[in-house]
Amino acid sequence: MSDRVTIKSIAQDLGVSHMTVSRALSGHPNVRADLRRSIRDRAAALGYVRSAAASVMRGDGARVVGLLLPGLVNEFYARFADAFGRCCEDLELHLTIHLTNDDAERERLSIRRLRELEGAVVVMVPTPGVDGSLDLIPANMRVIHLIRQRSRPRRASSLLVDDGVSISEAVSHLVRTGHERIAYIGAGRTLSSGRERLRSYTKAMRAHGLDPDPALVRTGSPSFEMGRTNALSVVRGTKPASALVCGGFEISNGALDACLCAGLSLPEDLAFIGYGDPSFYRWIQGGISTVALPVDELARVAASMLSPGNAASAPRSNSLPTSLVLRGSG
Repeated sequence: MSDRVTIKSIAQDLGVSHMTVSRALSGHPNVRADLRRSIRDRAAALGYVRSAAASVMRGDGARVVGLLLPGLVNEFYARFADAFGRCCEDLELHLTIHLTNDDAERERLSIRRLRELEGAVVVMVPTPGVDGSLDLIPANMRVIHLIRQRSRPRRASSLLVDDGVSISEAVSHLVRTGHERIAYIGAGRTLSSGRERLRSYTKAMRAHGLDPDPALVRTGSPSFEMGRTNALSVVRGTKPASALVCGGFEISNGALDACLCAGLSLPEDLAFIGYGDPSFYRWIQGGISTVALPVDELARVAASMLSPGNAASAPRSNSLPTSLVLRGSG
């Protein structure tokens, strides 16, 4: 068995100092581009693997980024993880994904594991409510809240979506096409995103002289089953809704499933506007109208917030606009 390849053995092989090799492999700008390429090519040919633990001991950082998501069944989170993972590869960062299932204890455990890996940044979709999980994050680990943010974000930056305009446009479109009994199903007030989406719906309804019927406004912990159950309620009541606006990814899928299983024709029986734009929305009943999110752009902006130049900067907030996509169902 051959000896383990080290920085010193690469340096000896190429006739350069081990410090030059170390700088080249860590992307230091003081190494000429051609020499850096030669060193990296030789290191790859010899099978060199950089030790994250050794990098931490030298003070270089392990370049580990954590991504905390509720789950990957949701197509939006899956697409974001894929796009963000490719961005991290381009930046030569180690991405570790943790699934919290919107559970505070799982979130705390994920953060603890990320600390064990000497993580530099955590990009996280916060679990509902306020807990002490952020207290587990050391001062040298940066926090970026994705999609949602806590009411007391402390030192966390945020990357959000501005979907208020799109939800308002959805209500306006439905009113223009003759609807007054417009139902809304969305996340509860414990989520910042839930509060903002409900506010946008309510404000838009009142702008058109319509007072939202409390029986047609359903909020709660977002899930497929929550969307499904509440959609059945608003379309089967004594005064059923003629249109429905959804305010969440899985809520939208559950509500759509309920409508289709009930045999409803969209938009003849119910005008439907979902949230998120999974691929299958394009071909169901002439296409599902929806509030679409800029997934790839969100991933690129998230990656830009990881750059070393932002390490010492004050927390900042980025917000990207959504768009209303009108198809056959609306």
